[in-house]
Amino acid sequence: MYRTLKQSKNKMKLALAALAATALATPASAGVYVNVEANSSLTGSDYTSTTTDVHVGYEGGNETASFYVQGGPAVVAVDGADESDTRISGKLGGSVAATSKVDIYGEIAVLTADSDTDDDNAWGTKVGLKYTF
Repeated sequence: MYRTLKQSKNKMKLALAALAATALATPASAGVYVNVEANSSLTGSDYTSTTTDVHVGYEGGNETASFYVQGGPAVVAVDGADESDTRISGKLGGSVAATSKVDIYGEIAVLTADSDTDDDNAWGTKVGLKYTF
C-alpha cells in the first residue's frame, strides 16, 4: 500500500511538473482552467461504471493551432462495488487548421491502474477531422 501511494504521489509530481513546464513555454493567449467530467460506461443496457475526472488544465494556441494539457484525480465508481477508487488521470491534445474550414484534432489520455491490482495503466486516443460550414 505504501509503495503504491508513493508511486501515485510521484506520478502527480511528474504531471504537475509537466504542466508547469508547458505553462512557461506558451504564448500569452493561453490560460488555466478547471474541467470536471463524468464518463459512464454501459454494456448493452447494463451500467458498469462511472469515472469522474477533476482536472486542472492549461490551454493555448493561435489562429492555426491550439493545445491543452490537463490532469488530476479520477474517481472510479464500479457498479456493485462497495466503495470508489481514486486514481490519477490526464489528457494531452490539440488541433491544427488544415484549411479555413477543416481542423484536424487529437488527444491522448491516461488513467492509472487500480492500486489493488497488477493491471497496467489505461490509455486512450482520439483523432478526428472537424468540418465547419
